[in-house]
Amino acid sequence: MIGTIRIAIVDDHPLFREGVTRSLSEIGGFEIVGEGATAQDAERIASTVQPDILLLDISMPGGGLSAVASILAVHPAQKIVMLTVSETNADVTTALNAGVQGYILKGVGSRALAEILRNVAAGESYLSPMLSARLLSDLQSPQSANGVADRLRQLTERQTEILRLVAEGLSNKEVALRLELQEKTVKHHMTGVLSKLNVRNRTEAALMMRDRERNPRSKAQKRVPSIGAS
Repeated sequence: MIGTIRIAIVDDHPLFREGVTRSLSEIGGFEIVGEGATAQDAERIASTVQPDILLLDISMPGGGLSAVASILAVHPAQKIVMLTVSETNADVTTALNAGVQGYILKGVGSRALAEILRNVAAGESYLSPMLSARLLSDLQSPQSANGVADRLRQLTERQTEILRLVAEGLSNKEVALRLELQEKTVKHHMTGVLSKLNVRNRTEAALMMRDRERNPRSKAQKRVPSIGAS
């Protein structure tokens, strides 16, 4: 099992940092090893403290997304989770494409936050459900929906098998263990999946698979506009 998880928090609102620190400390299993308020602070903490997880806001001096790119260029293994109020698709996709392991909205409860951080520390990724639904809605737009089923059919049997497990929330490492493969083999197959589906990241690919599994006739249905599709 995972021991104490070392967390660093970078947010330009001191009261918010204090609240997160207090909440995680009271729940237990976490150690706050660094705090900051700017992108430069985030880069310094990643280099000197090397926390298990770096919690970043997007809106801070220097920009949280800029910090992600700079940090992962030097420390590619650093786990980064965005904890922010931004719900825009542009910010979400930029963060996911940059390599963050999680994207959480600030309305999350303290125990839910702790559980998400434990899962991220264990190698999983996380995207707030509301944001997942929004990305899925974009994928279901008329211009993108027509070719979704066709693109999924281009996947090999192994790629489809792997993508189904990714859609269930498994990390590459967990998929490899489940299928008795090397993790690098799973990564290779996922690269092929992203290319064939013409999507930017594994989250979008997983959403496409989930939609097909839940709505096997969705291709035909999407030809007729509907309200409240999910």
